[in-house]
Amino acid sequence: MRPEVYEYNFDWMLWRTLEAASKVGDGFDKEFKHMLPYIPYFRGIVEPFINLGEPGNAFFKMLSKYLKNIVTAHEQGKKIVMTTFCFSPTIFYAMDIVPVTLEALTVLASVMWKRGATEYMDFCVELGFTETSCSSQRGTLGAYLAGLGEEIDMLVINTAGICDTNANAFSFAKTFLDKPFYSLNYPASLNDPEVNQYHRDDFKALIQFLENQTGKRLDQDRLGKVLDEIARQETIVGEMEELQRLVPSPLPVTYNFLIYGGRFFFAGMPEYTEILETMVKVVRKNAAQGQSGISSGKEKLRAFMFYIDHYALNLSLWNWFDKREINHIGSLLSRSFKNDSPYVKGMEDVAYNIDSTNLDTMIDSIAMLNSRMPMVRSVRGPYDRPHMWLEESLALAKMYKADCLIYNGTPGCRNTWSNVKLIAKDLEKAGYPTHIMYGDAFDDRVESWEATAARLDEFLNVRGLL
Repeated sequence: MRPEVYEYNFDWMLWRTLEAASKVGDGFDKEFKHMLPYIPYFRGIVEPFINLGEPGNAFFKMLSKYLKNIVTAHEQGKKIVMTTFCFSPTIFYAMDIVPVTLEALTVLASVMWKRGATEYMDFCVELGFTETSCSSQRGTLGAYLAGLGEEIDMLVINTAGICDTNANAFSFAKTFLDKPFYSLNYPASLNDPEVNQYHRDDFKALIQFLENQTGKRLDQDRLGKVLDEIARQETIVGEMEELQRLVPSPLPVTYNFLIYGGRFFFAGMPEYTEILETMVKVVRKNAAQGQSGISSGKEKLRAFMFYIDHYALNLSLWNWFDKREINHIGSLLSRSFKNDSPYVKGMEDVAYNIDSTNLDTMIDSIAMLNSRMPMVRSVRGPYDRPHMWLEESLALAKMYKADCLIYNGTPGCRNTWSNVKLIAKDLEKAGYPTHIMYGDAFDDRVESWEATAARLDEFLNVRGLL
């Protein structure tokens, strides 16, 4: 890694970047517009969020607080845990542990910095980690392996068997950093009593591990409050997702990014609830006026990303959607599958519920919630089995009236690359034009965004969609 990269800590740089961004929208609109020429490198990411109004400003402030929590954790006597986006941070916040979520931080670096997180990705390879692994973990992991971040106290991941590169990344980090490590196992099914009992016991063992590492007992009252807050959050999200079924969709294209970003960073915390409350007001207003959430107020197409989004600089994917008046109606990351979500109709068996009555019901709730996290729920086995990737994609495409479906991942997504052409064929048979993107969601060196966008435009034109 270049010597210059060692000058500043990765998490500190992210925090200072977002701290500055979070203050841009605090002034008057005239002041904001005069400031933009002075931040040319960050204008492309700051301007779209500030133009969202209160939700965009609140999102920046939430991200800034998340990163400040990391860089000040040890000063406050808190432990830091390295974890994955496939693990809900619920239990960490209930136990006052600060999470460092590898994939989520890689997203921030990718969309905000021209250099992205590629230096850190490559450093993992310099240390001996495979370059064919997923870039989403390596983008942040390399920084912490290089000592460019707060010291990690422990590692905890969820259902590693779903994604081998995810599991290998954390296993490599555990060995290199020589830190305590806990990995939950994944449920082979989502509604089998024996499997649920196993997952429940596994989660109880995790809680004991966390108590041993922190020296603190789980506060049941605090856990109950966090879970009740999640229930409140998902109720708001459910209302927006119900309104998203309208044509045109009243949700701005970036709202799905805010929804799942908030879950990964601050599930169960009031900061995320506040953002959702500002978002749903906008969605209700648009819906009442019969207006699209797209900037032009028009909607030509509706696209469903049936895996993950693309995190090129300045949220290029979302800008591409918005300029072409295509409504982004969500991705595999967008949905939580709570039992009162509108899209679980017909798939009630795969939903989870939250019950904060006592410790046992709360543990059951968290265990179920984690087994419904992205990838864990959808790609834990053959894509065409019940309650899996194909069934979920078709159900969501039908409910939200998708005109086309788009796949995007990374070259390291072995679980999806092993059958993506098969599922694409099945989606086409069901009547949905389907496009497979061949870039890397986090690394433009694999395929530039310009090349990716050109292929997307070609798909729309050849299929007669635009």
